[in-house]
Amino acid sequence: MTDSAEQSRADATRARLLEAAVTAFAERGFHGTTTRDIAAAAGLSPAALYVHHKSKEELLYLISRSGHEHVLRLVREAVASSADPATALRRVVHDFVVSHARDHTTTRVVNYELAALSPAHLAEIREIRHRIEQAIRQLVEAGVSAGVFETPDPRMAAAALLSLGVDVGRWYRDGGDLVPEYIAARYAEMALRIVGAR
Repeated sequence: MTDSAEQSRADATRARLLEAAVTAFAERGFHGTTTRDIAAAAGLSPAALYVHHKSKEELLYLISRSGHEHVLRLVREAVASSADPATALRRVVHDFVVSHARDHTTTRVVNYELAALSPAHLAEIREIRHRIEQAIRQLVEAGVSAGVFETPDPRMAAAALLSLGVDVGRWYRDGGDLVPEYIAARYAEMALRIVGAR
């Protein structure tokens, strides 16, 4: 087998382990999940996890980092999509909510299992979360400065907007009456009311 074929197989195995970990953490929580659970769900022996990852916590960290980096890119792209703060905010909230609904299982793990991360990993994730919050807060502040939004506390408005989107991952389930696009459109309208859009 060539080196590239071996690398490809190893990458596929790591991806299977990450996917299995997301499912297991979402169903049982981080502390209720064993490395055996993850390996079994991935169709591997228990020892296989340690061939590809240092620990169960490392899996959670990789899942969390990937999820938070995705959201940071999404928010930054949406903010940059328009010079009009109201249009940009509508896009931020829409894209944020659609992403959290479509990937609700990962969203739950990424947002509700943070306490299980090591102090160093938690600090790194908190920094990414800070950048996400900062981007939204700066957008709200820009809208206030431009006279487009009227909110006395842009920081609290940004926190409320983030909470709306994050919480979708907690309650949304596939196959329900509401589809991601519908939820996102309604949440975008609510977001404009939260910031006092004129």
